[in-house]
Amino acid sequence: MLSLTGLPLRVLAVVLAVAAFAATMWLWPKLAGRGWKSWLGRFGAFFGTQLAVFAAIGLIANAYFGFYTTWGDLLGTDGKPGTVVDHEPGGRAVSVLGQQKMYSSQGSAQDRSGVIEQVRIRGAASRLTGTPAYVYLPPQYFQPAYAHSRFPMALVLSGYPGSAEKLISLLEYPDSTLKAIQAGQLPPTVLVMMRPTLGGNRDTECMDIPGGPQVETFFTEDLPRAMAGTYRILDRPEARAAVGDSTGGYCALKFALRKPDSYRSAISLSGYYSAPTDPTTGDLFGGKPHLKQENDLLWRLRTQPAAPVSLLLATSYDEHNYGATQKMVGAFKAPTRMSTITLDTGGHNFRTWTREIPPALEWLGRRLAPPAPAG
Repeated sequence: MLSLTGLPLRVLAVVLAVAAFAATMWLWPKLAGRGWKSWLGRFGAFFGTQLAVFAAIGLIANAYFGFYTTWGDLLGTDGKPGTVVDHEPGGRAVSVLGQQKMYSSQGSAQDRSGVIEQVRIRGAASRLTGTPAYVYLPPQYFQPAYAHSRFPMALVLSGYPGSAEKLISLLEYPDSTLKAIQAGQLPPTVLVMMRPTLGGNRDTECMDIPGGPQVETFFTEDLPRAMAGTYRILDRPEARAAVGDSTGGYCALKFALRKPDSYRSAISLSGYYSAPTDPTTGDLFGGKPHLKQENDLLWRLRTQPAAPVSLLLATSYDEHNYGATQKMVGAFKAPTRMSTITLDTGGHNFRTWTREIPPALEWLGRRLAPPAPAG
């Protein structure tokens, strides 16, 4: 079956749409009669052409924005909850599923540009298994000068219902990270790229849902521990950051503000500041109003003791979150540190975020702990 987001399906859809339009133009004079067959023929030709055009446009938009990544995702057949996995002592928390090298003009890809590994992460505390993730290991990870060093880590989350693959192919996080490292703007950093939803189609908003999946625990406890136990990563909060767009941006900020011992820096691109309740989320709070309040980030800044974290909020004058971002800026207190990126124009899309990622990584480079010897 053709991939839902693959180029062949998009090309086929465009060809069929053009063919349907051409066929309608050719047949239209023959359907000019007044009988019911002519009326039915004109209706069928018009409807078929419109359907083919809308299908082509929908497939192109879906591939760009990553709304649905598989046919099962689109049809709702992948809507299973997160998988509970029990482990014996000594079991692997991170399983490597595959590896791809980044393109390089000189030398080996590993030495010049690093490696991307597809992995699956199993959580001991949450007892959840995450959807396949991608780990970017920068070239320094393989160089003799860093053989005994551990590296800082940035968790990068897509929006909902986005895909981790788009963090590589469209937002180009590994490429931007490599450029920032080469420019001396960012220390050599390991990326962990994931969706914010761990299983099925439910938008969990990175919550520990009462009686449901413990997603916040997975990202703030299980993932840092699993990564530090598998890769040479510094196991210190000041060496960890969370980054995301849209839903991923909300999650990143929430992790830092609620669990500063997990992530000391957070970047939110077009993120919002409180968890919505809609058909994609279901009941996130188990009927407990205080849980909804505790996950409202503006409320936390205004009423809770300030966390020793650094936050970067990206928006534009056209963005839906512009006004709420101004309220966040007006509410924070030391020792929290707050920064913003405000574009003149820009919407809730990949093009806007690719304009914000390079300065955001440079900002992060001034806050992440650099590689350091193990021990």
